[in-house]
Amino acid sequence: MFGAGKLSRRYTAGLVLLIVLVIGSFVPSKVNLADDTFRPVVRGRRGAISAGSPLAAEAGMRMLQSGGNAVDAGVASILAASVIEFSHFGFGGEVAILIKMGSGQVVAINGQGTAPQLATREFFIQRARQQQTGAAVSGGEDADNIFIPSTGPLAATVPAVLDACITALDLYGSKTLAEVMQPAIELADGFPIDELRVSYIHLTSPVYSKWPDSVRIFLPGGRAPKPGDIFVQKDLARTLREIVNAEKRNAGRGRRKALMAARDYFYNGPIARRISKFMSENGGLLREVDFARFRAKVEGPVKTVYRGYEVYKLGFGTQGPTMLQLLNLLEGDDLKAMKHNSADYIHTVVEAMKLAFADRDHYYGDPDFVRIPQRELLSKDYAALRRALIDPRRASLEHRPGDPVNMRPLIAVSQPFSGESRVPPEQRANNTTSINVIDRNGNLFSATPSGAWLPCVIAGDTGIPLSQRMQQFLLKEGHPNALEPGKRPRITLSPTLVLKDGEPFMVMSSPGGDNQDQALTQVLLNIIEFGMNVQQAVEAPRFDTRHLISTFDDHRFNPGAVQIENRISKDVIEQLQSRGHNIKVISGWEPSSAPTVVMLNSKSGVISAGADPRRHRYALAW
Repeated sequence: MFGAGKLSRRYTAGLVLLIVLVIGSFVPSKVNLADDTFRPVVRGRRGAISAGSPLAAEAGMRMLQSGGNAVDAGVASILAASVIEFSHFGFGGEVAILIKMGSGQVVAINGQGTAPQLATREFFIQRARQQQTGAAVSGGEDADNIFIPSTGPLAATVPAVLDACITALDLYGSKTLAEVMQPAIELADGFPIDELRVSYIHLTSPVYSKWPDSVRIFLPGGRAPKPGDIFVQKDLARTLREIVNAEKRNAGRGRRKALMAARDYFYNGPIARRISKFMSENGGLLREVDFARFRAKVEGPVKTVYRGYEVYKLGFGTQGPTMLQLLNLLEGDDLKAMKHNSADYIHTVVEAMKLAFADRDHYYGDPDFVRIPQRELLSKDYAALRRALIDPRRASLEHRPGDPVNMRPLIAVSQPFSGESRVPPEQRANNTTSINVIDRNGNLFSATPSGAWLPCVIAGDTGIPLSQRMQQFLLKEGHPNALEPGKRPRITLSPTLVLKDGEPFMVMSSPGGDNQDQALTQVLLNIIEFGMNVQQAVEAPRFDTRHLISTFDDHRFNPGAVQIENRISKDVIEQLQSRGHNIKVISGWEPSSAPTVVMLNSKSGVISAGADPRRHRYALAW
């Protein structure tokens, strides 16, 4: 996601109507019927991609059809999405990636930018108090309720997308950067803008109107574009061409050195200098030294085994292990016997979600800066202890982390800051996108690109939108996710890779912020427990809990809060309310999550792709 954030109900209703009109379909009433979905399953044998928009999917498919592998396709799709999905993701943002090539090991690429060296707790605490009182105030009291801005130059981490993409290409791709970036360059030269992007331009204009370069891009000629208008980002197109020209100038030195020359042009050359100059002139903290020190991290993933399926995620600098903890908790229950989206099923899953997210909130952070009991958190024995806390008849209303080191199911903690967010809608975190690819050789690629979404600051004449990921840090001293210079914030980005008996099975990811792993878990259970195909699995009605400390904005906690689609029966909702859940019924296609899934039948070689229609996801197969 996310980013988190949602369109208003008016925008959401309009988008759903648009989808219905374009597809000429109907709202499905029963997801267990093979023909009862908005869209068909997309199938092929030579490759499939499911992405956040049609043009992003086409960019990846172009690579597959020209002989590229899953990594080439995934990187091309990321770069294209960074140009056209600017409401939810931009080139100056971040991306988390999982890759498995042939018989090799699963590898994670953490493409999350680091905090600037000038970004300290003391800076933001002092700034907040000066704004509140008009004078400098010393001391540490009440720092827990001071937050890093959700928007603006101060929210930016080092742009990480390019380094993560080049790292993936260098290690596992076959094409040049120029080849995989060509679709993005063409799109930056101009593409027909869609309704979703136009709606976000309108929604967030009160914020980005403070920054002239952003106004110049998003309000060309002083007005918002209309759907179908050709939207041009000439500064960004020039910057992308400069980067690939650096690669071309060094092509004679070999593929790897040419890729590194393109990387250095950005992180150790003119682009870093121009962004640094812009930030120093506009109140931001990023400087050339931050770019020079940054590297995307190549690391081993974490995993669990759920009913024989090996589920891989990025490590504890992300929320990904939350899904693994959740699966460990649920493995002890007969979910199939409960029946899909029954009161017992939803209650059990929601209560397990609360426990998993409580551990996330208490323990997860950048492993380069904090010690995390990783093995203990993912142990089956710890899950069994925690599972016993779930009351089948009553919803929990407290924040309940455990102690995996000492094998205690529960520890006492102060209750978090609770209540509805006070951050205005136009300033809230605005989602993410998703990209999943499987090629003819069974290579797997899953990515969750995010950040630099509207309302974003455009870094002067570079045309690059800057990230807002600093907001995910806390200012609570000693917390694993507390801000420190050079540290990565704990992110919600959570690609997923699944093997069955050691063979490639599935890749999936989703926007949705704190909802990402909640939605992905439901999709996985829909397939494994309830036998749905990939399209049924992503379209089935969903629910999510907000009984967690929000990763975004002012980090609120909402005890017992559950959002549930109105496609789930009224009787089930009433049963959940009787158990103490604080239910908010939302429209049938409103959730901020919108997964994409690609699955391989290793026996037949058929690759199936599903794309959630909730937010314009799109799948192609060949």
